[in-house]
Amino acid sequence: MASEQEVLEALKTVFDPEIGINIVDLGLVYAIETPTDDSVKVEFTLTSPACPVGPMIKAQIEQAASTVEGVDHVESEIVFSPPWDPREMCSDEAKFELGIF
Repeated sequence: MASEQEVLEALKTVFDPEIGINIVDLGLVYAIETPTDDSVKVEFTLTSPACPVGPMIKAQIEQAASTVEGVDHVESEIVFSPPWDPREMCSDEAKFELGIF
């Protein structure tokens, strides 16, 4: 069974192409569940509901999570509640890169 930390590390390889920061540091990953020993479900959001790269990010999340040892099935879901707030959800490193102090 994959751990949440292992999945998060894999998801750090997925970058928002418009911002150039990974989705974990941006705070876009809201939940990681392991409903069975070989499956992972990732709930994530986008920087905007109108984000044109949503389907691409979704596919990259599924591909990245599937690289974790023991994961054979990945499901991802885009959610918009709560709305993304970079001041509250980004890591300190991402805030620095975005100019949020």
